[in-house]
Amino acid sequence: MNTRPTCRISTQAIEQARHRIAQEFLDSRQIEDMQLSRAVGARFLCKVETENPVGSFKGRGAESFIQALPDHIRSIVTASAGNFGLAMAYAARRRGIMATVYAAENASPVKLQRIRAAGGRVIQSGKDFDEAKAHARRAAENERTPFVEDGLEPEITAGAGTMAMEITASGQRIDTMLVPLGNGALLGGIACWFKSRSPATRIIGVSAAGAPAMALSWRSHTVQSTASVNTIADGIAVRVPVPEALADLETVVDDVVLVTDHALKLALKLFHEHLGLIVEPSAVAGIAALLSDSSLARGVVCTPITGGNISPDQLRAWLAELP
Repeated sequence: MNTRPTCRISTQAIEQARHRIAQEFLDSRQIEDMQLSRAVGARFLCKVETENPVGSFKGRGAESFIQALPDHIRSIVTASAGNFGLAMAYAARRRGIMATVYAAENASPVKLQRIRAAGGRVIQSGKDFDEAKAHARRAAENERTPFVEDGLEPEITAGAGTMAMEITASGQRIDTMLVPLGNGALLGGIACWFKSRSPATRIIGVSAAGAPAMALSWRSHTVQSTASVNTIADGIAVRVPVPEALADLETVVDDVVLVTDHALKLALKLFHEHLGLIVEPSAVAGIAALLSDSSLARGVVCTPITGGNISPDQLRAWLAELP
């Protein structure tokens, strides 16, 4: 990208998306735990997005997209590490639409089981999410079925941005937003809203050190893919960025940082100890960033807790790896 593009998402689009989203995905809890704040070294707010029927923030974008589809669409194909596929399957079934979800061969069994339970058809193909996405795109072309790409569709990004509407509506001034950065839909939607309604808020994306493609691309202003990913945070394990999603971040994000798997495990431990909630590694990327870099603890800090689709056994295994 040699020019600085304009974000495709507007505050008006986010407001419109909110009207398409079922109430069960809206107005999630915003928590300030004093002990957790002391542990991370900042006054810290969490927007908890795990207490809805699909266990993640992805329900917002999926509802926004599916409810905007023309009536004649009866099937869709998508790719997912798990949470997006579950959200799409859930939203699609309510519209009488069949969702086929391609996932990597090593995708989380917990998430795949939930996709099937929500009525989705799961096909595992490819060594990672991006290979699965390539297979999904080819299958959609062959079947002449719409291919839905998370990060590409503006309705999905606008749906994710409705979370920011709720944060600013709470009346609490937010100095820093730390947002998990996978394909960019969540960060793009949140950043768009904040830059319009709370421009003094610093917007920082958080990617996994083992999946740095989005961070490298944002910093260089050009799409950079990586040969592989290696992180426990499957929800943000992007190897091949979506150019349009990357462009959405160009003028509204202040910085992007990387966190190690070790920091993510420490964050999981802290979050579970203080709030008693079981969440997945990508959900605590913002906490991991604070533990890794104290300079991020500026004023009131807020992060979305993006998903909780893991098993207690998975959490115990990760925590057991800590010294």
